[in-house]
Amino acid sequence: MIEQKQSLDQLPKEIKPAFKELNVIKHLNGAGFKKKFGFTCAYLFRLVFVLLFHQKNWFRLLESNKSEFFPGKDAIYRFLNHSGYSWRRFLLSLSSETVRRVEQLTSDKRETAFIIDDSMFERNRTCTILVRFKKHIIYFCIYCSTKWSRRGTQP
Repeated sequence: MIEQKQSLDQLPKEIKPAFKELNVIKHLNGAGFKKKFGFTCAYLFRLVFVLLFHQKNWFRLLESNKSEFFPGKDAIYRFLNHSGYSWRRFLLSLSSETVRRVEQLTSDKRETAFIIDDSMFERNRTCTILVRFKKHIIYFCIYCSTKWSRRGTQP
C-alpha cells in the first residue's frame, strides 16, 4: 500500500468545519466512490479540492519540489474520469444536504433562494467580453421590442 501523507491534503481552516458539517466524504462514499488499492477516493478528492484554495493546477503541483509526496497525474485523472463514479449523484446529495441545512435558517414566510457567488474566481478576457456582449444583445432586444410595441400602438 502506498503511504499517505495526511498533512498534504489539509483543508483550509475556514473550510474544514463546513466540510465536516456537510459530511462531504459520506456523500462521496454514498455515490459509489470506492477504490480497492492505492490512495483512497476521500484523499484524492480532498487533494483536488484543496488545489482550488492554493490557486494551483495539478501540473504545477507536480513540478514543485514536493511532487514525490503526491500521487501521479494518472491516479488523479483516473479518479476524475472513472465511469463507475457517479459525480451527478454526489453533487445532488451534497447540494440537497446543503439546501436542507440552509433552509432551516430562514423563516417560512421568506422566499427561498440559493445563491452561489463565483466572483472570487478569475475570468479570462474572452469570458468577460462574451458576458458584456450577451448583456449588449439582451439590452438591444429589449430596446427593439420596446420600439416595436410603441410603434404598434401609434396611429
